[in-house]
Amino acid sequence: MTRATLDKRPDDVARMFDAVAGRYDAMNAVMTFGQERRWRRVVARAVAARPGMRVLDLAAGTGASSTRFAGAGADTVACDFSAGMLAEGRRRHPDLTFVAGDALRLPFADGAFDAVTISFGLRNVADVGAALRELARVTRPTGRLVVLETATPPARPLRAVNRIYTNRVMPRLARLFSSDASSYAYLAESATAWLDQPSLAAAFREAGWQEVTWRDLMFGAVALHCATRPG
Repeated sequence: MTRATLDKRPDDVARMFDAVAGRYDAMNAVMTFGQERRWRRVVARAVAARPGMRVLDLAAGTGASSTRFAGAGADTVACDFSAGMLAEGRRRHPDLTFVAGDALRLPFADGAFDAVTISFGLRNVADVGAALRELARVTRPTGRLVVLETATPPARPLRAVNRIYTNRVMPRLARLFSSDASSYAYLAESATAWLDQPSLAAAFREAGWQEVTWRDLMFGAVALHCATRPG
């Protein structure tokens, strides 16, 4: 497979995730030194799923993050546009509801969810502002948005370390452990080019979200952004 470019053509990105679906969760554990499990707990606390809630987990992949919301009793939908990820997710988690969907054209009614969340997927969409507006459309008034993404460490020395890890270490780990190293080269490149925390917060506000906050994780290499749809 050729390396996906940063214009993020949906078919290219979907094929990339199809190619790595079987080992994606294991690779995440390797690439994050096991931190992804902690980050999922942080996301779960921010979403605060409970019985009676409807939660949309967008870019859910194999559903590893979705199981926490469903386990808390929420009516959970795991949505992804990679057929390979969906197939792997249905195999691993037959009790979860998986739905194919594009972040720019979600197949859900207006105000269908009490909370929407996306982890490490927003930077892969072609139009971030349009995706944030589409997420607002399917969220009920006063509903919550929780986004976990790569970020920019605030301290210059940490930014340098993060660049070295992202651009040099990640691709080498991918060559050792992944069946498709080119996919992880794309992911490293997209992380380097991604918005910093204040810029992403501004994109939230421009898309109509309010009460926008963020929390740095792993010294700012990752950040959790939260917001509320206006009532």
